[in-house]
Amino acid sequence: MAEDRLRYSDEELEEFKILILDKIEKAENDLTMLKEAFVNDLNNGTDDTSPTFKAFEEGSETMSKESNSHLAARQEKFIRDLRNALVRIENKTYGICRISGKLIGKERLKAVPHATLSIEAKNNQ
Repeated sequence: MAEDRLRYSDEELEEFKILILDKIEKAENDLTMLKEAFVNDLNNGTDDTSPTFKAFEEGSETMSKESNSHLAARQEKFIRDLRNALVRIENKTYGICRISGKLIGKERLKAVPHATLSIEAKNNQ
């Protein structure tokens, strides 16, 4: 039983490492797309339209850029958390709840591979 062990085996840690590396790759691709959308300054051709429409268009563009900026910041944090999980794998401390010291369930780690808290500890927060 997972709770009886002190840590995950090297084979299990390798499985988690592969999962995390895959998630990092996907997250970095998503971050690249968000950053490209953020810096995209292509004009939508509103220069010759009515001033009212142009104001709405510029407001919408600003909101979109702000939204992309927030999403990019969250994605950067997610990547940082995944990289920290890789460090814990190398230190063989991955999957250990930082509150209880017990092993975090495999199902939780597969769903949230950067988790540092068991479900019980998270619910108690």
